[in-house]
Amino acid sequence: MGNVTSNVAAKLAFFPPEPATYTVTNDEETGNLVFSGVSPDMNMEVHQLSTKPGNRVVATFWRHPFARFTLLYSHGNAADLGQMVELFIELRAHLRVNIMSYDYSGYGASTGKPSEFNTYHDIEAVYNCLRGDYGIKQEEVILYGQSVGSGPTLHMASRLKRLRGVVLHSAILSGIRVLYPVKVTLWFDIYKNIDKIRHVSSQVLVIHGTNDEIVDLSHGKRLWELAKEKYDPLWVKGGGHCNLETYPEYIQHLRKFINAMEKLSLTNPPSKQLANEPSISETKHNRCLRFRKR
Repeated sequence: MGNVTSNVAAKLAFFPPEPATYTVTNDEETGNLVFSGVSPDMNMEVHQLSTKPGNRVVATFWRHPFARFTLLYSHGNAADLGQMVELFIELRAHLRVNIMSYDYSGYGASTGKPSEFNTYHDIEAVYNCLRGDYGIKQEEVILYGQSVGSGPTLHMASRLKRLRGVVLHSAILSGIRVLYPVKVTLWFDIYKNIDKIRHVSSQVLVIHGTNDEIVDLSHGKRLWELAKEKYDPLWVKGGGHCNLETYPEYIQHLRKFINAMEKLSLTNPPSKQLANEPSISETKHNRCLRFRKR
């Protein structure tokens, strides 16, 4: 029954662009992976990472030479990495951060099929890449979840207790709650963020549009209320679901948040005992979320 429910939920929640908006190939001379449309001088590295179920997911690391933090960005359910390039370039420049993002299983050039639990395995593989390949510590990571991407983001945030921060952008309380105003969490629901947010220890910034036509503003407000460590939220007046990046207050508030996290890291550095860990312009095709009723 669980697998049947999961398959039905996937049909309602996942809309990978078809065909994919990019390709990944091997450079015969260097052996490096090449992301179509991105030249070497753009300082972006491509990875194909193995997940626990055996899928291969594509991840891109956009490096900033003076970055203090790295955003681990989980995008919405109707976009792939090829549609996010312009946004990542702008966020990297304005915020002075590295950006690591990835395509869910079954999206873009990632193999497998999209499902709630596959997205959890996907983000775990990407986080492990940050730690293993780049030596980035938990305290230097800010998790960023847009729309359905808030699901894998809060999955990780509820488990990592020393994260620098979390950004929830047009986030959902749960999958079913996008479609129906249920008061209790149903066993077959997906992305039960309403329960996981309570276990997040780091600072949480919530960004939501007041005119969001897909995920009601009440989702963002409730998530902010339930967060233990609240950062000043941003309710974008007149903002919809997929256009918040076009409002000047979006990047201004994000920059303010990054600066606050920088100050926090200086005043509260991690103890030596905790230092070691176990192993903005609108893009026309950035479709960040779709849901449909059966």
